[in-house]
Amino acid sequence: MRKLFLLSFITLNFCAAFAQSAGYWQQHVDYKMDVTMNVKNYQYKGKQELVYTNNSADTLKKVFYHLYPNAFQPGSEMDARIQTIKDPDARMVNKIKVDGKDVKESRIKNLKPNEIGFLTITNFKQDGVSAVAKTVGTILEVTLAKPILPNSKTTFTLDFDGQVPVQIRRSGRNNIEGVELSMSQWYPKIAEFDFEGWHADPYIAREFHGVWGNFDVNITIDAAYTLGGSGYLQNQNEIGKGYQDAGVVVVYPKKTKTLTWHFVAPMVHDFTWAADKNYIHDVVKGPNNVDLHFLYKNNPKTAENWKKLEPLMVNVMDFYNKKIGDYPYKQYSFIQGGDGGMEYAMCTLMLGNGTLEGILGTATHELGHSWFQHILASNESKHPWMDEGFTTYVEDFVLNEMAVKKEENPFKGNYAAYYKLVESGKEQPQTTHGDRYDENRPYSISSYVKGSIFLSQLGYVIGQDNLAKTIKRYYHDFKFKHPTPNDIKRTAERVSGANLDWYLVDWAESTNTIDYGIAAVKDNADKTVVTLERIGRMPMPIDLTVEYTDGTTESFYVPLHMMSFEKENPNPAVKRTVLKNWTWAHPTYEFAISKPKTTIKKISIDPSGLMADVKQANNVYEIK
Repeated sequence: MRKLFLLSFITLNFCAAFAQSAGYWQQHVDYKMDVTMNVKNYQYKGKQELVYTNNSADTLKKVFYHLYPNAFQPGSEMDARIQTIKDPDARMVNKIKVDGKDVKESRIKNLKPNEIGFLTITNFKQDGVSAVAKTVGTILEVTLAKPILPNSKTTFTLDFDGQVPVQIRRSGRNNIEGVELSMSQWYPKIAEFDFEGWHADPYIAREFHGVWGNFDVNITIDAAYTLGGSGYLQNQNEIGKGYQDAGVVVVYPKKTKTLTWHFVAPMVHDFTWAADKNYIHDVVKGPNNVDLHFLYKNNPKTAENWKKLEPLMVNVMDFYNKKIGDYPYKQYSFIQGGDGGMEYAMCTLMLGNGTLEGILGTATHELGHSWFQHILASNESKHPWMDEGFTTYVEDFVLNEMAVKKEENPFKGNYAAYYKLVESGKEQPQTTHGDRYDENRPYSISSYVKGSIFLSQLGYVIGQDNLAKTIKRYYHDFKFKHPTPNDIKRTAERVSGANLDWYLVDWAESTNTIDYGIAAVKDNADKTVVTLERIGRMPMPIDLTVEYTDGTTESFYVPLHMMSFEKENPNPAVKRTVLKNWTWAHPTYEFAISKPKTTIKKISIDPSGLMADVKQANNVYEIK
């Protein structure tokens, strides 16, 4: 009953989200899957039934599926990308010697037939009629038996055979910490079709985009294994393994060799699981009666850290609920597995043998993705900064709130990393598709760091109160939808009343930089005339602080003309003078301070450090 109520609750929220925009539509899927895993050869067989609802105005004659495991084969696009990119992911290469030199060799390149991944599709039917299905790398292209008309449903059925690859990236078997099965992106997953068309991107190691829907999954596996993952276990009192209701003693029938785990995951866009014979499984109550599951290897050297992690993650979820909005599901699982830390629906796979501080940081980041990607489901492939960057922002904010000693600017490290990227000359616009970055490091800084600064700097632009309201309204208006960059911009505009098109264009759609300076400070009778200059292309409003020799402080605010907005005083305890606005086409700006230059100790542009000015040496004028 509790799970049925939850499904109704999520469906109601989903419908409410639709009501935010009458013209908005998105596709819907209902998966049913039965899969049997052979733990001796790591191969699995499955059947899938998928009810596809076409909510678009288009008549669909083809559909596309992702077959992610096919990437883990010699000669695949993922293999080619590893071999050609300048800075391949260290997890995906082996270091070897060639003619006395260190060379990074693709780990996929030399996989043996029993080590590769594959997903083979047979018996594809649409409403019981065979359809033509063609596999091209990691994509299955299906020519339909009959077109799917607008606002209609159709049912696809198929059989699939898969092999779990040796752990190389995200999914795989026998990872570096000995977890046997990390089953992410393991099933035939239908591609997203939206107002931009099909998103059938080949898999070359970046991230994902999925269709909202419901999953009903049966997994049959050796009875010795414990599973964790997306959704709610429906037969917990038959399975046990720490899932059973209080007071229930689970006794397996004699000669039980396998168990069938039945999971239901309502309103998600992915389904992931992991399995190991040696998992400890703890359950802790989180905020709003959410069950937090912790599944980790029974290793005396690391188990203590996982125990200490549990109450910390209760606090983290509580902070996220208050900062963004309530987590809408009733379970989340932290599972040791994978190759680092990766977010999935209602769970994460993360390495767990590090320090407590390390696994806390990973767990906090991945839990943050439950809001920014698994509820606010932006297209990670096209706009990775919207999920990685926003998650990095809330992660840094929350960890600072939990710290004994709080930093005045917890995002300082992000700014430093961004400045180094700009200095390197390797920055690409955030409109760059995740697969098209020349190197991995610029991709990471653009996505995680510059994406985080989009929010921390937005607080500088519209004020911290407006930023806090923007984040909450963005969540309220776009949960269970697929928001785009324009949606976060328009939300901030609705909350603040500011015009912010320039902010999105200059920050996310170009490599324009912010660079302001104090060009001159001159005496003029009993006044001081200050000349500011805009050196970078990107405009900004200016906060400026003047410190006087008598110990007092005064602030000045220069509004940006194109914003048509005046920010509230961020520090009411300090007198602030609002000056006339500054138009972008004028490279310099002049204003007067009503005190002589001899009374001035220091003038600073943006003492908060939240404006990403790439050359800060000219931001301060100091009389020594």
